[in-house]
Amino acid sequence: MKKLLLLLMWLSPAIIYAQGFQVNLNGQKQIGMGHTGTGLLQDGASIAFNPGAVAMLPENYIQAGISPLLFKSGFSGAGTNDLAFTKNRVATPFNAYGVWGPKNARWKVGMGIYTPFGGLTDWGNNWQGKYVLESLDLKSIFFQPTVSYKLTDYLSIGGGFIYNYATVDLQRAIPISDPDGNTGQARLKGHGKGYGWNAGVFIKASPEFTIGLNYRSEVKTTIKNGDAMFSVAKSAQANFPQPNTFEAGIPLPQTASIGFGYAASPKLLLALDANYVGWHSYKELAFDYASNTPALQDTHSPRNYKDAYSVRGGAQYKTCDKMAVRLGGGYTTTAVKDGYVTPEVPDANRYYLTAGFGYKVTNKLDLDFSFEYEHLFSRTQTNIESNLSGTFKSNVYIPGVSLAYHW
Repeated sequence: MKKLLLLLMWLSPAIIYAQGFQVNLNGQKQIGMGHTGTGLLQDGASIAFNPGAVAMLPENYIQAGISPLLFKSGFSGAGTNDLAFTKNRVATPFNAYGVWGPKNARWKVGMGIYTPFGGLTDWGNNWQGKYVLESLDLKSIFFQPTVSYKLTDYLSIGGGFIYNYATVDLQRAIPISDPDGNTGQARLKGHGKGYGWNAGVFIKASPEFTIGLNYRSEVKTTIKNGDAMFSVAKSAQANFPQPNTFEAGIPLPQTASIGFGYAASPKLLLALDANYVGWHSYKELAFDYASNTPALQDTHSPRNYKDAYSVRGGAQYKTCDKMAVRLGGGYTTTAVKDGYVTPEVPDANRYYLTAGFGYKVTNKLDLDFSFEYEHLFSRTQTNIESNLSGTFKSNVYIPGVSLAYHW
């Protein structure tokens, strides 16, 4: 029975959008330049990067993009020769923006739909940590109506309301076997909503030099009436009442960014961003089942995350009137303290490299491509709750494409 209690305690922390689930794939031009965008005027993706810049955009925009994400991780168990690898499943972060304002007006309005958090991890059902996690599919979609106003020719401000729609689908094994030797299974599936806001300031310090400041609030998201489904041996079914539901809270952290843009020449644009993510708000996850038994109790799982930081840089060079090439990169610190690393996304300090190019199909239609490679430094850990012990090594591969119409 104690093993069952430990198992159910571990069902709770896995549904949080933790550290590595902050994907930030909010615009192809910006990805190609190392995720810089807070201090730049590129396109409609300013709605996400800095709504204060939207009023400064010289044109209106309708655009959409997608960034298929492949997360590859390997695990080597401590004191064993066991090796496990995630399956080749592809997540699909996307972005879509619309920006409009009358010609020569000081204001613009817009709508952004983007996915700043999410992830897809599948370890299968035959690895050492199957009682901790088999698979996890998370999605967080932000809907952000935005208003931006140009106070002067050199200063603009903007802000937007955020509605978040989140989904979770988690599966793991239960250490109970039926007479045929089949391991029990648990699956948690549900959706929730949350609210927040995004605000920014954009400054044209000179014709060549621009500065941006952006703050996005914490978005507290609640999952209610999620389905808690258990497949166990008949002798254990009384411990896992069906049907059953669960509730849980997901604190998506606040972020603050400062960015700089510098037009070194008519062809060369340079950018630098610094970013803070307030993961300290994630102290624990309370998890509540509608129906409890001695083996299925509500839980409070400590996480005690720390704030994370990143530095990003990038460049764009126009090779001709129709084409631009982009390069960038950055370094990000982990939010997860020692003892709390889990296989959902085994987070660690990381660096990433990006590249991209854009092509003007017509004077009003842009086609942009991007590619990102992330390397997470290997991390050897023993989790304080599950005692899963070993070394994680992970890499991420993200191609992307977008199409933007402007007028």
